[in-house]
This record gives sequence, structure tokens and C-alpha cells, in this order.
Amino acid sequence: MDLGLQGKSAIVTGGSEGIGKATAARLAQEGANVLICARRADVLSQAEAEIRAVAVGEVVSITADVTSQTDCDRVIAEANSRFGGIDILINNAGQSAAGSFPDVDMQKWYSDLDLKLMAAVRFSQAALPFLRDSNSARIVNLTATSGKAPRASTLPTSVSRAAGIALTKATSLDLAKDGILVNTVCIGLVKSGQIGRNAEKRFPDVSLDEAYDQMGQALPLGRVGEPEEVADLIAFLVSERGSYITGTAINADGGAAAVV
Repeated sequence: MDLGLQGKSAIVTGGSEGIGKATAARLAQEGANVLICARRADVLSQAEAEIRAVAVGEVVSITADVTSQTDCDRVIAEANSRFGGIDILINNAGQSAAGSFPDVDMQKWYSDLDLKLMAAVRFSQAALPFLRDSNSARIVNLTATSGKAPRASTLPTSVSRAAGIALTKATSLDLAKDGILVNTVCIGLVKSGQIGRNAEKRFPDVSLDEAYDQMGQALPLGRVGEPEEVADLIAFLVSERGSYITGTAINADGGAAAVV
């Protein structure tokens, strides 16, 4: 299936590993020009090299902190300068933060909301003038199914992800008149650097693959998701084939969520 992404310009935040890197690689394979950003220069550089090895389109990386407005503006300006516009924004940067309400202090609340909610606001607003100039503009926000159906001890992530889902719906309505489609993918357990490190802590006496196997036993599909599986969904949403889909929150969690 031709996704119609040849020559499109994309930004992927948190693009150094996991879903971000897989998504950047998928878009680049389809011929899109992709800029990835993340905080760790060494991991980002390695990710750029790996994506370049499979890319048809151009691949650029910039070290940036998505909680910084200065860094956000620099990333947007670089993408526009290098690619001559911006068609696709993937707000993927984030991390797992799960605790019980009495144990989550105010600083954790502020930092989590800044990273997961306000970074998406920051990048979407900064990219908006360029997205308006595109004839196929797309924004995809990565959130989590816990934002739809929170469980105990999932704070502050469940709240920041719920806000990200609401942000997606509200902006999809406000930007529809500009032809900008906005969707969110709500993930569950998907392999990534962070999930892998958590797995090794939970199951220190087995290999990482065995740890993933044990974690996956609790899911309806019986396994942890692959980042490439989520990347394929994102690629469809930003493609010409997904041109009538906006304001949606799609679960990619192996059937684990209690809600659709």
C-alpha cells in the first residue's frame, strides 16, 4: 500500500528509542524527511545512524529538551529550514511515572504535566503556522490507555495522559477548518528502553526477553507490543490513506484496556 508520504516532512519528539525511533524509521522508509529530537546526544546519534540505514527520505537529529520553549522553537525552525515546511508532528516524548496519590509530590506533578502535556502544546503551537501551509498536515500525540481508564497507583501519568487525550479532541475540532488532522494513539505495554529497564528490575534473574514474556502473560494477546507495530499505526494515521480520521483515540495495548 502506498501511504503517500514521499517528500513529506516530519518531526518526531523522543525519537532516540522505542516508539519514537520506530516511527521515524517507518516514515523515513516511506520517503518522508524526518527530524528526530531527544535529550541524550549519544543515544540520539546512534538512532539517527540506524534510521539512515533504512531511510529513503532525509534524516536529521537535534539534541533538545521538549520542556524548553527555546529548544522547541529551534527544532521547529530547523525542520522548516531543512525540509522547506512541516507536514507531520509526532508528539512522542515522555516517560512512565506511576505512584500512589499520597506518594506523588508537587514537583512530580508539575514535571510530568510539563513533559507529557505542555510539550505537546508547545510543539503543536510552534508548528502551527507551518502545518497550516501544508496540504496534508497531521499531528499525532502519544498517550496511554491509563488516561481513559486509570488504575490504582498510576499517578501522575494517568492524569497527564487523560489531558493529552482531551487536548487531541479539542485541537482536532479547532484545527479541522485548517485541514489539520489530530489523533492520539493510546499505548499499553510496548517494548522500549524504559520499559526494558523496568522489566530488568522486576525480573532480575532472567533475560530481558524472558522478562518481557512474563510481563506479557497478563495481557489478552499474551505478549508485550513491538514498537514497530505502533509505528505502523502512526504511519497510517499521518498518511493519505488516513485522510478522514481525526479526533480519535486509538488503543494499541494488546487488548488490555477496559475501555474502547
